Amino acid sequence: MTVLVVDYGMGNLGSVRRSLEECRVAVIVSDNPDDLRHATRIVLPGVGAFGDGMEQLHAHGWADALRHAVVEGSVPLLGICLGMQLLADLGYEGGKIAGLGLLPGTVRLLAPDTSETRIPHVGWNDVHPSRSHPLFDGIPQGSDFYFVHSYHFVPANEWHALSVTPYCGGFVSSVGDANVLGVQFHPEKSSLPGRKVLNNFIAM
Repeated sequence: MTVLVVDYGMGNLGSVRRSLEECRVAVIVSDNPDDLRHATRIVLPGVGAFGDGMEQLHAHGWADALRHAVVEGSVPLLGICLGMQLLADLGYEGGKIAGLGLLPGTVRLLAPDTSETRIPHVGWNDVHPSRSHPLFDGIPQGSDFYFVHSYHFVPANEWHALSVTPYCGGFVSSVGDANVLGVQFHPEKSSLPGRKVLNNFIAM
C-alpha cells in the first residue's frame, strides 16, 4: 500500500504525512504527477482559495494526471478541505471557475443563518453521517472534527453527501462516489476520529 500526497503548493503536507504514516502505510509526498503510477491511494490536501488551487493543479500538470489516475485507473482519492472542494465541477470563489469535475457539484460561500454565525467556520464541530459508508465505519454519530473554511461543497446528487454538519443551517461535510471521496474537515487535526477516517480510507 502506497499513499501519494499531492504537493501542488497549497497543503499542510507535514501534518497530513505524519497522520498517514501513523496509519502504518508507505507515504510519498510528491510534486511530480508521474509518481501517480506508484500510488494505490491518493490524498489531495489543500488550504486556500478554489481558483488558486485549480491554477496550481493545472500549472504543475496535476489536473489531467489526477483525472486519468482516478477515472481510468480507478485509484481511490481522498480530498481534504480545499482538496475536497476541487473535486467539484465549479467553484464560485473569485468568479466561476472549473474544478476537476470528479464529483458533480458546486462550491459556494457559506450563508450565515443567524447574526452571530461567523464566517469562516473555524474550530471543532460535529459530523453526522447521512448514511452508512465505509469512510465512517466505527465512528459514532456526532463525533467532533476540526474545520477551517468559508466555502462548502454542494453536491448535485444528494446520494453523494456522506455527512452533514450543523452550521449555517447545515452543510455537507463529506462527499463520496465509488473511489472519489472528500472531507471538508481536517482529519489530520481531528484526533482519534480523524485517524479513524484515514484508516477507513486506506482500508477501502
